Amino acid sequence: MPADDEGATIMVKLDDLLHERRMTLTELAERVGLTLANLSILKTGKAKAIRFSTLAAICRELGCQPGDLLRFESDDA
Repeated sequence: MPADDEGATIMVKLDDLLHERRMTLTELAERVGLTLANLSILKTGKAKAIRFSTLAAICRELGCQPGDLLRFESDDA
């Protein structure tokens, strides 16, 4: 899901990772100590920022690296 900033987009691939790990958004929210609403905002690409501590907790629970969760796309490409 996209988050736009001056011709560049950060795609959040949380949905794909959850599906691969057969985990629900609710389960991940409980494991990382976030509200379901806040995690949903991240999942849909509507978040403007993410704390490193939140990113680390998500990566810990999903067994992934930040690059597995986020992808940069430039309009130039």
